Amino acid sequence: MSVIVKNVVKNSPVYKTGIKAGDTLISLNGNEIMDVLDYRFYENDTKIAVAFINAKGKTVTKTVKKSEFEELGLEFETYLMDKQRSCKNKCIFCFIDQLPKGMRESLYFKDDDSRLSFLFGNYITLTNITEHEIERIIKMHISPINISVHTTNPELRVRMMKNKNAGAVLSVIERLNDAGIDMNCQLVLCPHINDGAELERTLGDLIKKEHIKCIAAVPVGLTKHRDGLEKLEPYCKDTAAAVLDIIEKYNEKCKENYGEARVFGADEFYLKAEREIPSAKHYGDFLQLENGVGLWSLFKSEVLEALDNCDITPNAREISIATGVAAYPLINELSDRINKKFPSVKIDVYKIQNNFFGPLITVAGLVTGSDIIEQLKDKKLGTHLYIPSAMLRYENDRFLDDVTVEELEKALGVTLVPVNNDGYEFLGKLLGEEN
Repeated sequence: MSVIVKNVVKNSPVYKTGIKAGDTLISLNGNEIMDVLDYRFYENDTKIAVAFINAKGKTVTKTVKKSEFEELGLEFETYLMDKQRSCKNKCIFCFIDQLPKGMRESLYFKDDDSRLSFLFGNYITLTNITEHEIERIIKMHISPINISVHTTNPELRVRMMKNKNAGAVLSVIERLNDAGIDMNCQLVLCPHINDGAELERTLGDLIKKEHIKCIAAVPVGLTKHRDGLEKLEPYCKDTAAAVLDIIEKYNEKCKENYGEARVFGADEFYLKAEREIPSAKHYGDFLQLENGVGLWSLFKSEVLEALDNCDITPNAREISIATGVAAYPLINELSDRINKKFPSVKIDVYKIQNNFFGPLITVAGLVTGSDIIEQLKDKKLGTHLYIPSAMLRYENDRFLDDVTVEELEKALGVTLVPVNNDGYEFLGKLLGEEN
């Protein structure tokens, strides 16, 4: 495979080689370039033989000298230099299969691309990984790799993911572990399917692998749009507590073997079980924040630390916060503490029920603009309404239901302020540091 050059950066190391937009890059130092991982790995050499096919169809090789981490200067049509690979599974718990019709097209794309695991932290199932990709991960020592495991029972994994190749995951994990590739594993748990004895089997298998650094157990998310899909139960207080008991049991084994906890339950399990969420210290390096593991503790510790060290005198202001059902108790508690230290800052916190996806979806990141408008249209909001930036797409301009920031501001007559998941930023913005 070869890739088409879209642009050559002016005055870059490769600029004087004669390669131009439209030419085809073949190899770097004799190594075939198939995508961004090949390119980024081999461009780090200080002396590179760049082989390409020019507009006349002639193969040309030019030698480029540069510093070790200096970029060559080639740009391509897409970041991956290839098409993003889609998922071939039909997992019984897949959230995308539970989306209502009529949302923007990009939301329905399921990725399962090993390159995105390394580049952006995406989770992959290993069901469509090729031998070439496995060998490349090992050769380049691409680490860490994030893997959606769910179960190490081959037959159960095939059933849950509806893919005949799903049962081979352990052999790939074994190879990566033997090669010293660090891995973070995710388990989406479904009551009475892959929890209980099956969860014990999975954790028993995974914690034996020294290079599996973190295992996160996440409860299945169930929307109200499940017509035609397999019937699944949500977690309740007792079933969530049972999961946490198993996690605690295997963490004791991890502490004996590795001197640290490596198995974690998502914050949602603690909330459902009505148990206290562990302190920030429990989560070590917070390797799975994106799975809601330790998010609550880290955010709380950051806000309280920022509050203790804050000695400004903010101007008087009346503001409001909209959050999801799960985070409401924490945001309300922190807002009360802020108001206690700074009485001039009046904060109203509103819990938004998820009518769009259904009441079982309680995380703030899945709250939609239409639900905020409907539930806050007659509420006292003050001058600014603060929301987690996770409610908005990457460009920070619209919600999942395509309601734009401008539309919400107009409907509610308030300035909307997205806040990143950072306790210091949260406090600063509430006290008036909008920028």
